[in-house]
Formats: sequence, structure tokens, C-alpha cells
Amino acid sequence: MNRLVSKDLVLKAFKNLVTAKAMTELYEENFKIVSKYVHATSRGHEIIQTAVGMQLQPQDYMFPYYRDDSMLLAIGMTPYELMLQVLAKKDDPFSAGRTYYSHPSLNDIDKPKIPHQSSATGMQAIPATGVALGFRYKESLGVNEAIAKQVFEDKPIVVCSLGDASVTEGEIAEAFQMAALKQLPILYLVQDNGWDISANAAETRAQNAAEYAAGFHGLEAISIDGTDFEESYKTINEVIEKIRTERRPFLVHAKVPLLNHHTSGVRMEFYRDDLDEARSRDPYPKMLKLLSDYNISEEEIRDVETKIKSDVKDSLERAQAAEDPKPEDLFTHDFAPTPVTKEVGVRAPEGGDKVVMVDCALFAIEELMAKHPECLLYGQDVGGRLGGVFREAATLAQKFGDNRVFNTPIQEAFIVGSTVGMSAVGLKPIVEVQFADYIWPGLNQLFTEVSRSCYLSNGKWPVSMILRVPIGAYGSGGPYHSSSMESVVSTIRGIKIAYPSNGADLKGLMKAAYYDPNPVVIFEHKGLYWSKVKGTKGATSIEPSEDYMLPFGKAWVLQEIWPQEEEETLSIITYGMGVHWAYNATRELGITDRVEIVDLRTLHPLDYDTVFKSVNKCGKCLVVTEEPSENSFSRALQGRIQEECFQSLDAPVMIIGSENMPAIPLNSVLEETMIPSTEKVKAKINAILNY
Repeated sequence: MNRLVSKDLVLKAFKNLVTAKAMTELYEENFKIVSKYVHATSRGHEIIQTAVGMQLQPQDYMFPYYRDDSMLLAIGMTPYELMLQVLAKKDDPFSAGRTYYSHPSLNDIDKPKIPHQSSATGMQAIPATGVALGFRYKESLGVNEAIAKQVFEDKPIVVCSLGDASVTEGEIAEAFQMAALKQLPILYLVQDNGWDISANAAETRAQNAAEYAAGFHGLEAISIDGTDFEESYKTINEVIEKIRTERRPFLVHAKVPLLNHHTSGVRMEFYRDDLDEARSRDPYPKMLKLLSDYNISEEEIRDVETKIKSDVKDSLERAQAAEDPKPEDLFTHDFAPTPVTKEVGVRAPEGGDKVVMVDCALFAIEELMAKHPECLLYGQDVGGRLGGVFREAATLAQKFGDNRVFNTPIQEAFIVGSTVGMSAVGLKPIVEVQFADYIWPGLNQLFTEVSRSCYLSNGKWPVSMILRVPIGAYGSGGPYHSSSMESVVSTIRGIKIAYPSNGADLKGLMKAAYYDPNPVVIFEHKGLYWSKVKGTKGATSIEPSEDYMLPFGKAWVLQEIWPQEEEETLSIITYGMGVHWAYNATRELGITDRVEIVDLRTLHPLDYDTVFKSVNKCGKCLVVTEEPSENSFSRALQGRIQEECFQSLDAPVMIIGSENMPAIPLNSVLEETMIPSTEKVKAKINAILNY
């Protein structure tokens, strides 16, 4: 033990504990100042956090949680930097005043890397496990020999820090399952203080984290006293060394007391009945005893504490005087700049063959994977045995290997959230939710982790990923394979959304999405994949060239008309299957010269200029969607058109969508009654033209 834990090491750890403790006490003394924004502190947790932070290296990745200020100090952050965050100042190094105290995101060359994560407790486990999955891929030689060699030499690990209450969440199980299944180089550090907020362990947990982890074969779990520095440092040292060399996951369950409030807004005196017992386990007097054992004098200890308290007080004064963000600072880093700003390549090469829509996507991904070894594809049933339930990944696993194209468990949250970690280590994941109806478990990660990462990290950690979502009603799919839910996803800021109506657009948008450093959701209508639905032959396309790219935010006027004074004219704004209903309806009515059709192609960004130009020219507008229209994306678009084009309108902007029922029934007659069709669009066109 003495060889590992030296006098200098103990003194260094003590200084870190004293710094964190002094910050907690200073925050309490200046409660009215620092409690403007909610914060939590590590009081009681300092030792285990210090033991971990001191042993991490710059190539490592860490995912601290909101109580981990001691860990942040231990990796080299200063009290002043943390105080800039507690006061939400412009120079807050993590988020420029955008997110809570001890919600770090760091990409410094000399410190462990910290991708952004939220305080939706426990949700960081999936992105953290995604980083470890990325390391595993690189080490498999899937990228190239040089990168794999570098990873092996650096031996990076991931540390995911959690409170014990969060381990009861379902997403934690998804993370543990994948870490155990794939044998990933990750340490789950669980700090157990026996409390949720006001609910204690006896009320909320059937077992502690170590006992729970024992059910995941291949995830080794260890319980320790997280207030004992020697035990904590030695255990963490041994575990980290095993993870670096053996590349397998561990969980360390550290028992600690909570000696300060849950947060500044939830005071411990409101509900705690165990404070005397908790204070009996205070790591501070234990550390004083250890210093004495190492012959560090009381005078030296007093000098250390006096200086640190003075420095901490000075840091708070400086942080108070620091500049606040300006109003214009709100409008930066919602997206990272994309290099794809104009249409390039050949959309319809001469002599090319027409292919179905699903193959356009398949060929796009095949070209990307052949060119970019950092490109991976994973999701349910996309592996070599099946190649996707729509054959949208057929042959890819055989061509690129099971380490690049692989199946996941039925874990939509993991599929979506792991892309945060994959992207953070320089990979480009293309992932798939098997049906739009199954996206709901993944929305937690899509909204809280994926979409906000760039903005809340102040541009340091954009998430570069593509999420493919087969969508829409097709062939009596019933209530669990037919839903449209673009309205829900389109309310999530910080993601881009494509919804193409044909194969050429799908390939061009897929390529643009790959080179876009931001998260992209691509809705792919199942009924257009094979053009088996009557009237959807237009979804087939001559396959575009390999270099063809279609920028987001550029609508297509696929049926353009000229301004007409004597005739009633109509602009149809639509996307996906709606394009085909509108196109067929105008042909059957024989009014292609009086109806303009605008295919949005992308729902965010949305090409409002093209929409407004068309509506202003035609004077009447119909929005066609497959979704039920109430409280929807189409209603919002209707309102925007009405507002911007009011002076040009000769009738209210109208909508046709599915009936506003809870689900699409299985029976084909009921399905047909539920969703729009060419006949229904024809009737709506006549109604608005005759208005």
C-alpha cells in the first residue's frame, strides 16, 4: 500500500478535498448570491471522486454527474472555472452560461475528454457506453492499423459516474447489458449516499448497485468505502489498470454520506432524518487522521487550509465580477456549420438504371462505408443474417464485416444515445429504429442528449449521426407498424429532419447527412421503398452518381405552374407519400397546369422561401400530410403560411391528413378510411379551388 499511496499523494488528495469542502462552505455563506442558479456539491463524496479524478489521463473519457465537482477539481479544473459556471457567466468553460453547475463538457488537450451530458439522472450511461463501444470498434482494426495501434498504446478508458438512485432506471440496464455483452473498457462509478431526493434507498431500491450489476454476466462489481482514501485509491488503481489492459467493464459501488443539500433548492433540513449518522462518516476527519499517520504536521495542514480558503474566496469574488453573456450569445452553436450547402454531382446519370427507393439508400451507405472506415451501421436485425426487415442493409455486413454492420438488442434508447459517444471518438454512426412506432423509447436520448449537445457544450461536441426511421402506413401494418410521428420529432430543436419522396432525394440527402456534423433523422416511407403501392412508381429513380449530394433546406417544385389571373390556382405543400397523392390527384383531375406541387424534402431546415413564393403566386394552398393533422407539424406550417402569405390568399390555407384517431387499425378497410389517398386529395383540391 505504501508504494502506491505516498505522502505526497495523500497531501495532494487532501488539498483537493479541502478545496471542494471550502467551495461548499463558501456557497452556503453566500447563499443568496450563488443560489440564483441551482447547484449541488460533492460534500461527503470528495474522497472517491478525488481518487478517480487523480488517475485519469488525457486520452480517457469521463462522464461526471452533477455532484462531481471534486472529480473535476482532481483532473485540473480550478475553483474559478467552476464558479464561472455556478454563476452562469459568459466565460464558463463548459457551456458559456447555458447549463447547470458541474454539468461539464470539456475538450482540452491536457485533460480527460468530457462530452456533454444532461442532468436527466442516469442518462449519461448510454452515451458513455457509446464511447467505449467506439473504442472497441477502433481496436478491432475496423478503422485502420494506425488508429488501432494508437488506441492500444494509449489504452483509453471511459468513466461513467452515477448516483445509486439512478441505477434503478431502465436505460442503465441497456448500458450495462451492452457493456457486458461487448466487453467494453468502461468503469461505472456508483456513488451511493442512500438518497434519491427525499426518497431513501429502502423506499426505492431492491438491492444496491453492486448486487444489481451481478446479474450482468461479464460486468465485475466491487463495493468499497468511498470515504477511505487508501481503499478508494488502491481499488480504483487496480480496476483502471485491468480495464486498460484487459478491456472489460467494471462497476465500483462506493458508499458515501451526503453532507450537504441535495441541491441548493432542496435543503437537507426539509426531510433528512439521518444527518448525525451521515456526519459520523465524514471523510474530512478520516483524511486528517491519514495525514497524521504520514507525519504531516497540524501546522502544515492549517497552512494548506488557510491558503486554499483564501484562494477559493478570491475565486468567487472574481467570478462575480466576470461578464455575463449578452443577448446575442443566445443564438450561437445550435448547429455546427455543414460543408454541404448546394446540390452537387449528377442526379440522373445518362444511361443509368432506375432503382427502387430502398436500394438508393442501400447503395448510398455502401458507397459511404467503402470510402469512410469510420462509418458504421447498427440497429435491430440489420446484421448479416437478415440485412434489415426491409432489406435496407442487405449484403452490407458481408461486405464490411460484423464489427461495422451489427445487430443490437431491442434497445431503442441505446441505439440512439450511443451515437453521442460514437461521434465523440470520431466515428460516424448510421443507426436505425426498425419502425417509427418504436422510436418512443429513444426520444429520451434524442431530445436530451443528442439534440442539445452542440448547443449546451458551446459548440465543442456536436453529435454527428444519422438516424434512419422507416415510417408510414403500408399494407395493413396495423397500430404498431404504421404510425406517422414527425410532429413529435420536429419539435426537437438541434436536429435536422429529412422526409424524401423518391430514391434520388433519399440518396442525395443521405450523402449530405453523412458529411453534416450535426444529428440527422431521415424518415423513409415504407410504402415507397419498393413502389408496390399503387401510384408510387414515381418513387423509383435513376440512381444518382456517387458524388451526388442534396443540401438540407431546399424544397423541390416538382410541378411548377405560371401565374394566372383568370384561373383559380393552388399550391400544394407536401412531403413523403403526400407528394404521390398530390401528383396523382392533379393528373386524374386534369389540372396539372393549375396546381403547383412543392415537395419539402426536409422538415428542418424547412425551405420557407420556396413555400411562400409558391403560395403567393397561386393564391390558395393545401397542405397534404399522412399524419393526423390536429396539433401537428402540418398545423404549424399552415399557421406560418397563413401569417406570411395573408395578403395573397384567396381562401383559408387547408389541410388534409389522416383521421384524428389514436391509432391506425389493422383491418384494411379501416386503414383505408384512416389515411389520405389520391381520391381524398382530389376531393380536397376541388373544395379549395371552388372556395
